[in-house]
Amino acid sequence: MKTDRRTGRFFAFLRRLLQRMSEKDQVLVLSLAVGIFCGLASVILKVLIEFIHSSLTSWFDGGFDYNFLYLVYPGIGMLLSMLFVRYVIRDNIGHGVTKVLLAVSKNESKIRPHNIWSSIAASSVTIGFGGSVGAEAPIVYTGAAIGSNIGRKMGLSYKSITILLGCGAAGAVAGIFKAPLAGVLFTLEILLFNISMSSILPLLLSTVSATVVSYLFLGDSLPFECTLTPFSMHNIPFYILLGLFCAGCSIYFTRTTLWLEDKIRMIEGPFRRWFISAVCLGLLIFLFPPLYGEGYDSLSVLLNGREISFESRTMLGFMLNSAWTVPLFFLLILLLKVFSMSFTNAGGGVGGTFGPTLFVGAVAGFVLSRTINLVFAGTDISVPEQNSVLVGMAGLMAGVMQAPMTAIFLIAEISGGYELLIPLILTSTISFGATRIVEQYSIYTKRIAKKGELLTHDSDQAVLTLLKTSDLIESDFTPVRIDATLGELVDAVSVSSRNIFPVLDAKRHFQGYVSLEDIRKDMFKKELYGKMYVYNYMKSSPEYVYTDEKMDSVMRKFEKTDAWNLPVVDHFRTYIGFVSKSKIFSAYRNQLKEVSHGDIS
Repeated sequence: MKTDRRTGRFFAFLRRLLQRMSEKDQVLVLSLAVGIFCGLASVILKVLIEFIHSSLTSWFDGGFDYNFLYLVYPGIGMLLSMLFVRYVIRDNIGHGVTKVLLAVSKNESKIRPHNIWSSIAASSVTIGFGGSVGAEAPIVYTGAAIGSNIGRKMGLSYKSITILLGCGAAGAVAGIFKAPLAGVLFTLEILLFNISMSSILPLLLSTVSATVVSYLFLGDSLPFECTLTPFSMHNIPFYILLGLFCAGCSIYFTRTTLWLEDKIRMIEGPFRRWFISAVCLGLLIFLFPPLYGEGYDSLSVLLNGREISFESRTMLGFMLNSAWTVPLFFLLILLLKVFSMSFTNAGGGVGGTFGPTLFVGAVAGFVLSRTINLVFAGTDISVPEQNSVLVGMAGLMAGVMQAPMTAIFLIAEISGGYELLIPLILTSTISFGATRIVEQYSIYTKRIAKKGELLTHDSDQAVLTLLKTSDLIESDFTPVRIDATLGELVDAVSVSSRNIFPVLDAKRHFQGYVSLEDIRKDMFKKELYGKMYVYNYMKSSPEYVYTDEKMDSVMRKFEKTDAWNLPVVDHFRTYIGFVSKSKIFSAYRNQLKEVSHGDIS
């Protein structure tokens, strides 16, 4: 309670401090603060993961004996995370990027305050104990929560809260990767679909401040330092092939992940689901040690062309003693990383797919380049493997996330590999284009797109997604019984301000409607008041609208029927009210102003 009061006083002071500024200027100042907080959150998450990881494994001597602990460590981390989420937070905090998308499209960009810290706590335990997931999605959720809650506490509009939410997500990506430009592009490509150029300045302020904080606390080293070979135009055919290979891997990654998570979640009972997932994950890591945790240590080996030296830690170490079985071993890792990630997330752990995407892309680049080098050994044909590992990371990001610009510049920033800009662009573009032919949506958007809850770059569709049928129902119509006389109907007309009268039975089930035009010729013939009944004038509705129906479906019904009003009922056909075209068009115009992020003022 004391903390809440102190927080309230702080924001009250801040509001007084900024009250003379326009809302646009307030957002600029607050975006800088959001970036600083996101940078600190990124540092805390990285330090926690490293601390837990080193505490558990620093005393290993690299021998096979200690490898048995890999069977149990990840399961313990998953269990601790599951208990924390289930009994402390009591909220689903998995799949952070998807949750942010839903917050923008369905919850007015509002994210619960606990997400500022809960995702950090749960994901650090999950990953620190060896869960095979990434820290990037949880920190994006954390950053978005920071921006959203600062905007709400400052009493800003929905439009400004959404901008700050985007600043938080951008700052989180920038802080965790030390990549300010990639943070901005991530928000533009994946999260905020209709942001204008005038709103990019807050994003830039947020990402730069977050990056500076990350450099101050974590040093100036690059997240993925690597040894690269100068780009040669002779290798362009290979990078085209790599783009196509990454597209195939992207489709496999997306479809297998979503399918497997759905299957695991069908297992009844959270503890049974955890046990099965923990056993499967432990066995996979026991056989393939690079699947432990984020796997970035293994990527460092591949990016710098160092000798692969973990054969003593696995029963399958013999596969690393033969030139031809090395790419086969890593191909198995590529295929099984999706399973280890899904077991971690669906079994109770908290983590994202961002990191595993980078991991699988790197392995894909290594497998393809090593295979080509083995096939053409003794000839002039040679593919630089470190370059391929780096470009493969961008290729898979572009396919899985369907964000090619983010992929290109993130990989260039985190590795300093700007000299490979041409192959990064070529491979990412081909991977994105080929994947898009088969998969219309990214791994973040596929589920929510099926539910009609996804904002897109199409402004019309974005507005329809944001509009809720339940908010547009008009309930000031005067209902009449189906067996009421004309006289009773005329009485209803005299007290109603509407010209439509819903006809209901004794259980309030909608039967049809009567319009004023239908009874105009008889309403002054008093001799008919006791002889004619409502059912003599009633018309059936051409369509029904349901309270939870998506607005694009409602609009299709209006277009199909050419009606101006349609009745709203529940799934038992109990009458709720009417929805009209005029009400929808008015709400559409208002929402369009909110979606089109022009000037914030």
